[in-house]
Amino acid sequence: MNTGGNAARDIDWPADLLQPVLALPEHNTLRVALSGGLDSSLLLCVAAACYSNVTAVHVNHQLQPNHEQTEQFCRDLCAQLSVPVVIEQVDVQAGSAAGGLEEAARAARYDVFYQLLGAGDLLLMAHHADDQAETVLFRLLRGSGVKGLAGMPRTRPLGKGSLLRPWLDISRDRLEQVAASVQLSWDEDPSNRSQAFDRNYLRHSVLPGLKERWPGLLQRVTRSARACAESEQLNRRLAELQWRECGDGERRLKLPEFRALDRLEQRNLLCWWIGRQGWPLPSLSSGDQVLSELLDAAEDRGPEIRGNGYSIRRYRSHLYLVPDREVPQQSRQLTPQQPVQWGPWRITLSATRPANTSDNAPPPIRISTRQGGERVKTDPGRHSRALKTWLQEQGVPPWERAALPLVYRLVPDGDQLIAVGNLWCSDRYSGSAPAAGWRLIVERDCD
Repeated sequence: MNTGGNAARDIDWPADLLQPVLALPEHNTLRVALSGGLDSSLLLCVAAACYSNVTAVHVNHQLQPNHEQTEQFCRDLCAQLSVPVVIEQVDVQAGSAAGGLEEAARAARYDVFYQLLGAGDLLLMAHHADDQAETVLFRLLRGSGVKGLAGMPRTRPLGKGSLLRPWLDISRDRLEQVAASVQLSWDEDPSNRSQAFDRNYLRHSVLPGLKERWPGLLQRVTRSARACAESEQLNRRLAELQWRECGDGERRLKLPEFRALDRLEQRNLLCWWIGRQGWPLPSLSSGDQVLSELLDAAEDRGPEIRGNGYSIRRYRSHLYLVPDREVPQQSRQLTPQQPVQWGPWRITLSATRPANTSDNAPPPIRISTRQGGERVKTDPGRHSRALKTWLQEQGVPPWERAALPLVYRLVPDGDQLIAVGNLWCSDRYSGSAPAAGWRLIVERDCD
């Protein structure tokens, strides 16, 4: 244990609060999320009594009339404890998140934590057993599955470091008792009393009655959340095993193998696949119907499941996870050594012999999307072919055909197609010694 050299060291902290903090994993900088309220102020005091490498992080959302007072309180508390503090002010827009102001503030707060945490850093948060019960009940009322009903994880990766909640098994009543015994001061957020917010309503109007009726409520909810977390772990493991049979690269699922699974396994694998890419899950309240439409639609249809920022689409014998992307609509000129980002494609022109000489001036090149009627000549010894037909033969899905960058060399008698995305490039502009003296490199980002 590293002593912190501050006022908190002189207090004989109770073991039930102290031990979870002493049992932290190895870390570099230890950061404590400090809102100024009772829970986080108490956690900072206990952490500062145990470790010398503690830094507090206060995110000022600037939403409450007393936000400047709260910020100053956090500064003063950290000065008393001889703990450095990082203050970050954020602008929160109510419409910037699906969950309204509460969710927007949370997103802004976690974005600060994400940016601050370095490799090996650990962020402590003061969530307790009442917070866990409130979270589980809130998600239950929203119709969450086992992943949501698992509640808040005790620890998880965050940025380059990790987040840890050491007091998830300790009740709010116990924290209040300890805070009173050491005469701890804190600055209460006035919005915590407003029952206009769903979580506050649960906290003040629902949970007290449930705890009175069932005194062991917090422990029961904790056990149920743990059981849901274990179930989610098994679901994830099953999906990982089935991905070995059904997966075909990061962006595709093999349809025949996927169809061989039963509906529950299909939904589980689909949700795991989406979550693995970092996307929020779509609403699958009528999951069987949605999957039937996706899997059983006629071959000439284009069924899809829409999500927030992506879609799942079917083409031939595969399912694709397709991110929403902005694709340039106007042609772009390509200048040597100045890469152009075209949706997920990155296009670069580089000289393979001294440029700007009379025999190797930069060729005039432009990039655009399909307009219709294009032809491609992939084999010098054969006639050109309709680009549409060639793309179909290559198995390129329709949504990608419309976004593919077409690279042209400008010539007096008509533009010459020299590359089609990362699928084909003219021999004159590719290989170890391209005849044109210029190498065209078309790379696709991993989706």
